[in-house]
Amino acid sequence: MSTSAAFEATPIATTAGAHALPAWIYNHPEMTRLELERIIRPSWQIACHVSEIAKPGDFVTFELGADSIVVLKDRDQRVRGYHNVCRHRGARLLDGVGHCRGTITCPYHGWSYNYDGALIGVPGKEGFPGLDRSEHGLKRVHVEVVLGFVFVCLGASPPPLKERFAPFMSELEPYRFEEMVPLVPVSYENWDVDWKVAMDNYLESYHVPVGHPGLNRMFTPDYEDQKGAGGIARGTSWLREQPSSRWSERYYQALVGPTINHLPDSHRRCWRFYSMLPNLGIDVYPELMDFFQVLPRGPGKCVIRYAIYGLPDERREMRVLRALSNRINTSVNNEDKSLCVRVQRGLASPSYTPGPLSALERWMLEFHNLLRETIPEVRLPAAPARFA
Repeated sequence: MSTSAAFEATPIATTAGAHALPAWIYNHPEMTRLELERIIRPSWQIACHVSEIAKPGDFVTFELGADSIVVLKDRDQRVRGYHNVCRHRGARLLDGVGHCRGTITCPYHGWSYNYDGALIGVPGKEGFPGLDRSEHGLKRVHVEVVLGFVFVCLGASPPPLKERFAPFMSELEPYRFEEMVPLVPVSYENWDVDWKVAMDNYLESYHVPVGHPGLNRMFTPDYEDQKGAGGIARGTSWLREQPSSRWSERYYQALVGPTINHLPDSHRRCWRFYSMLPNLGIDVYPELMDFFQVLPRGPGKCVIRYAIYGLPDERREMRVLRALSNRINTSVNNEDKSLCVRVQRGLASPSYTPGPLSALERWMLEFHNLLRETIPEVRLPAAPARFA
């Protein structure tokens, strides 16, 4: 089942009679395996921004479970994606980010590949009688560039990604994502919570007034202004007229309007939050944007892959505004991590039974429906015997 179909599976206006998922699915090795196989691998994932592979030969690698993917700019300025695996003995070809000078060369035996993935060099080729190099090029993965970001997919025939973002293009266009550059290197943070707990948290804002007092001081709840289409949900929080009682929040509220000169008035006083099933979050602020991916790291554990981008701007007031934004969001992230750990611990209690869902948790319900549809065992109150 496609993720876009999942968002159409349940009317967004109601969660009447809906309950949370059973606790066992949040800490079971067989679930982690099935989720990677059936949900994560076939989905579109952000690898990098186009600015990070600006020149032919520039590359970025992206780890997805046991898979490693490399995206690269070729000599014709096209973005290509490959499995990061040598066709000889399976050695990992590239690490991290960097630049390939002329060819992609395996560090083990020196097999080399052109930017288009073709095998062009085999040391000691006389030892491979009858070798047809055309049959041993790098294996490709699907690549699509949307809003300046390079997405990859390991599925056989993924639906076009641009169609999913189409309903939101008009509100995103003024931010000029394509012109942005990284503000910090990509970071990784390990959480001792199942990836589904972290996504459940991001997909509902019911917890914001209690769990994020700073956000609640500064903004209206994003569940008061929501939109969903094609597997993507968006919430918008608007800056309150009342200044916050905290200096950093109050300073941000006062500085953001006068500093931001590239956006229309309607975009200067709001934060927008986009979630794309199964595991992507995109946060859009007047001064910058970020994305994060919640990736399984085993049962009951996940890794948060996080990156921040902004338009080139060296003005002092922009640097201050971004520093304030980072301070506020670091606090929010720490609060979310703490809340998720509490949930993970609570789910381990034999006393827990799935509770009812609020209408404010409807996007989380869409995620749960995707899990139920893709992995039917999720509907069972306890793990089936064959999972033991």
